[in-house]
Parts: sequence; structure tokens; C-alpha cells
Amino acid sequence: MDKRTLGRTGLEVTQLGFGAMELRFGPEGDRSCTEEQAEKVLNAVLDAGINFIDTSPDYGLSEERIGRHVSSRRGEYFLATKCGCDPVDKGGQGGHVWSRDHLLGNIEASLKRLATDHVDILQLHNPKIDEAPVDELVAALKEIQSQGLTRFISISTTLPWLPRYLEMSVFDTFQIPYSCLQPEHHDAIARVGESGAGVIVRGGINRGGPAGEVPKRTNSELWAKAGLDDLCDGISPSELILRYTLAHPHCHTTIVGTKNADHLAANVAAADKGPLPAELYDQVAGRVAEALGGK
Repeated sequence: MDKRTLGRTGLEVTQLGFGAMELRFGPEGDRSCTEEQAEKVLNAVLDAGINFIDTSPDYGLSEERIGRHVSSRRGEYFLATKCGCDPVDKGGQGGHVWSRDHLLGNIEASLKRLATDHVDILQLHNPKIDEAPVDELVAALKEIQSQGLTRFISISTTLPWLPRYLEMSVFDTFQIPYSCLQPEHHDAIARVGESGAGVIVRGGINRGGPAGEVPKRTNSELWAKAGLDDLCDGISPSELILRYTLAHPHCHTTIVGTKNADHLAANVAAADKGPLPAELYDQVAGRVAEALGGK
């Protein structure tokens, strides 16, 4: 599987990573995930050679399932989680608390659930720069790093705050949403990569076409307006979207989540084909730009 250097971290990560959000629910309800499913897909991730797993305290059962099922294989993967999170139930529906003490409490609880003594990347979970004491939070991250609880300090963020966080020159990686149907961060991703920071793309498929596993995160209207079905000659919508994402030269890894081992296998097969050919990439980008009114 293709690997990229995750910016100045020096970590050699697979360009296809695994986002563990879909493991957050228990065995009941429409979006249920059984313990057997979680165990199967997590081990399949590692068996496929994927070496980057991203999770969060906000993702319900996700952290403890990683700890339960693959902590014995900890040497096979790099692990990223988040902080500032204040989940109120196992569904992960909560807010955020931006303080030193809360961040320290987050990492302590995460390490216990993950059954490990450190994470490789600890990310602030999408703070709005005008609502969070950023200097205090960075100091807390560095304190956590000095204790050996994380190797690198990072942030998950979006526009319009991303450029201001980038200017601080303190974050080792940035997690940023992007796909062919959520293209607004394309240039920002390039700026992050050019700065030397690592780029973790999220939403590389789930913000895409009609086949997304998470209905509220799909963008089927834009997919239809851009007429992208016409370009799926012999490939599925999810493959088109994923390989488009992989074509961004500064996409070091894209975290794609699933609880279904068959979907995982399809994602691995798509990633193994590499980025979209330039001509097809340009066709997709052009159609989407036209559908968005030239934006």
C-alpha cells in the first residue's frame, strides 16, 4: 500500500487510513455496530496493511473498541485521537471544553480506553479560534507531549480558522475535510503541506456521492447536478471519490471509516489503483466547479 511521509512528523503513513467513527454505536439501532463487527473490521484494517487509525473521545465506543481488539497489535499502526471533547453519552453527542485541565483529563481517559501508554498524534478537536484560549491549549498539548503521552501535537480544523492556526507554526499535522464534492479546502491543504505540516484528510468518501455509509454526510444533490454518474465507467462512485481525494499532492493520508469488512476491502482495492488519471480528475473537477457556479 502506498505510503507518504506525514510532513515533519517523519511518520510513514499509508495514504489510505482508517477513521474509527463508525465504530461508535452499540449493537442496537439503525446505525448499530456489534462487538464482532468492530473486532473483524479493525483486524482487517491491519491485515490489509493500513497503518494509521484516527479516533476521538467523541466517537462513543470507538476508543475502547480499538483498545479491546487491536491494542495487542499496537506496533503495527500509528494512532491519532482528539482532545477538548466533552461527550455526554456513548453516541458521542457532546460539546467541548477548552481548558488545560480538561485536555489532561481527555488524554488520561483516552489512553485507558485505548489500552496504550501513548498516542502518536493528539489533535485539538475543531476549536473556533475566537472561542478557545489557544495559547493555553497549545501549552497544555506541549505539557502532554513532554510527559510522553503523545509524540506530536496537532489540530482538526476548517476554514475560516485554518489559516490563523497555520500561522502559529506549532501544529505538526492538520486534519482537514476534503473530497471532489467538498473541494473548498483544496488550496488550504496545499498551503498546509507546503508549510511542512502533515495533512490528514477526512471526509474523503463520506462527503461524496450517493453510496456513502453516513447519509447525513453524503452530497448526492451535488453529485447528481455535476453528472458524475456519467464518469463512473467501470468504477463505483466511492472509488471515483476516493481516488480523486488521493490525487491531491498534499494528501498524506485520508481516513476512511466503515464497520463493514467488505466495504473496507473495496476501499483498499480502490486505493491500490492509485489516484485518478489526470484527464478524469480534470473532468470531475470541472463538472463540480460548474455545478457550484464556478466557485
